[in-house]
Amino acid sequence: MEILLLGIYAFFAWLVFFKFKWLPWNITTQVITVTLPIFALTTLILFLNIVAPASHDVRVVNYVVAVNPRVSGLVIEVPIEPNRLIKKGDVLFKLDPRPFQDAVNAAKAKVEQSQAKVVDAEAKEREYKEQQKITQGRIGSVTANLNLAQKRVDQYEQLVAKGAGRLFDQEQAQTNVISLESDLDAAQGRDASLAQKLSARLPDGELAEVTAARGELAAAEADLSKAKWELGETVYYAPSNGTVVALTLRPGAMAVPLPVIPAMNFIEDDHWIMAIFDQNEVRKVKPGQEAEMALKMYPGHVIKCKVDSILWATAAGQLPLGDIRVAGGVAPIPKNSLAVRLLLDKGDKDLFLASGAHGYAAIYTDSLEEIQILRKVLIRITTKLDWLILKI
Repeated sequence: MEILLLGIYAFFAWLVFFKFKWLPWNITTQVITVTLPIFALTTLILFLNIVAPASHDVRVVNYVVAVNPRVSGLVIEVPIEPNRLIKKGDVLFKLDPRPFQDAVNAAKAKVEQSQAKVVDAEAKEREYKEQQKITQGRIGSVTANLNLAQKRVDQYEQLVAKGAGRLFDQEQAQTNVISLESDLDAAQGRDASLAQKLSARLPDGELAEVTAARGELAAAEADLSKAKWELGETVYYAPSNGTVVALTLRPGAMAVPLPVIPAMNFIEDDHWIMAIFDQNEVRKVKPGQEAEMALKMYPGHVIKCKVDSILWATAAGQLPLGDIRVAGGVAPIPKNSLAVRLLLDKGDKDLFLASGAHGYAAIYTDSLEEIQILRKVLIRITTKLDWLILKI
């Protein structure tokens, strides 16, 4: 662009000084003619870098998901191909489900046993209550008979003392009293035992045996749920639309949930377009402003964009605490720079952008729009030059 402007300037200088000779060609005019374009271009470029900042470091970055199985198992199927489009929900790989199905069956059996224990505990509680009613009724009956027997003893004692009764009847009545007292003690002991069992309750009022059985059932159901979840994790599905570039997982391999060694790396279709600027270049940049981009993978094509946001945090802005050092940002940002995220405009929204593509971009701010045409011309010249492949 600068060369084009200098060429136009030189043409007009030739017309003025040599063609029409409107001005004399002397030392004064020579110095002015040479210094004027230098000063004008310098001023123009300085203002242009403020109102229409440009970046030669534009990156297309994609989300990369490290695919790790949540359970360990033997890989039996990998139905995808590398570097091919994968839709969300497609199967990435399958693990041998047999050990996990066996675990589900065992957990189901344990749940059934625990359910039987709950039913048995509830039945025992009802049985204790029924036995307590029968025992309390027995106590009442024995108590009544005992009182009657004691009266009979008193009566026989009086008759024997007067010589009107037989000693055998008296002794028989005393034996009945002793037998009834023994029955009463046994019934009262049984009632106390049942009362103790029924009194073993938790604060919520439920019998301890029933609560223990219910707890065992809840644990068994949790084990069953976990076993079913692990069985479901033997099939791993694509989390979104994307591709798997380097596919090394094959049937027969062992897949383990080890984060440092993923089974495969899944590259999502969703991407970020990052334009890297010096920090003093983004002072007039705002979300929604117009931007243009030229990528080397599309020579001659100017891609229309909009400014989404400025990433105000980079890894350099983090203060390490102790030995914890966390790298921030979606990609390494050079020192003293900030990244601006660009969004494709409607016309180029469906344009394919390879992850890792580089290019050139310019942002058109709301100031001095009159001179921004120079930046638009410059970016179009740059993208035309991308047709040239300068190598032997």
